[in-house]
Amino acid sequence: MKKNILSILDTQDETREIIDLAIKLKNDFKNDKLEPLLKNKRLTVIFERASVRTHVSCEFAIKMIGGHTCFLGKDDVKVGKRETIQDIALALARYCDIIVYRALDKENLHQLAKYATVPVINGLDIDEHPCQILADLMTIKEKKGRTDGLNFVFIGDGDDNLTHSFMLGCPLVGMNVTVISPKSHWPSEYFIEKAKEFSKKMGTTFKLTDNLEAVKDHDIVATDTWVSMWFENQRGQYLKDLSGYTVTTEVMSKAKKDAIFMHCMPITYGEEVTKEVAHGPQSVIIDEAENRMWTEMALMIKLLN
Repeated sequence: MKKNILSILDTQDETREIIDLAIKLKNDFKNDKLEPLLKNKRLTVIFERASVRTHVSCEFAIKMIGGHTCFLGKDDVKVGKRETIQDIALALARYCDIIVYRALDKENLHQLAKYATVPVINGLDIDEHPCQILADLMTIKEKKGRTDGLNFVFIGDGDDNLTHSFMLGCPLVGMNVTVISPKSHWPSEYFIEKAKEFSKKMGTTFKLTDNLEAVKDHDIVATDTWVSMWFENQRGQYLKDLSGYTVTTEVMSKAKKDAIFMHCMPITYGEEVTKEVAHGPQSVIIDEAENRMWTEMALMIKLLN
């Protein structure tokens, strides 16, 4: 595995191992067998934007297996403003063993990872959300008993960091991917080509369409907030563009009868999904939230051991 996990592709050779280890760690905890595998290891969490799930899950993930954490908000560190990214990276690496960074500017993330002498994990940037995708893949395996051969569909903003990570991550565990999105919000060419490349490599399929009828026969239906933190100033246009792509009970009924619904949260009810679906019998959104902790724990163990 690479030293840094900035994209889900950085886990590609170990994705299945991370998921299986996460499931084992979860079971060990429930059976009171969780061991201090990262005893006295130190994690620094840098978040330039607010977070509930990633922040809490990262901190508990390492604490539960013997480690320690330090949290830095945007006013604490001021990456690239009060001092250079190189200086911050080199100094932090003397204090801690691993860093999770949620950056406003993806270039800052890559620069921090370049200079830090300890592993850096992407806690979400404008392009990808690798920690979330690992949690989602774990949840799918728990609920379906497998990932190979399953059909995954994402509905909504196709040029979203979560969509990108699904497009790249699902093929790594043998899943077929469909993205349903208005053409004005289709993924960038880079992610389309990468998705095609890895689907071909893994023997899976990738489809891109603006037709909601394509949800038919899918095992997993996912969506994400329509307006991410980077595009709040374009909110009106996004709502106009994505109107009609809300995941409703009617949309879910087009998928397989045992299909599950996924959303990484936070949710804007009535936009990307209705509350009836998000908290309905097919929803696994709270399982996803919990599993963030177990996959992050597994990822840190792999990187530090």
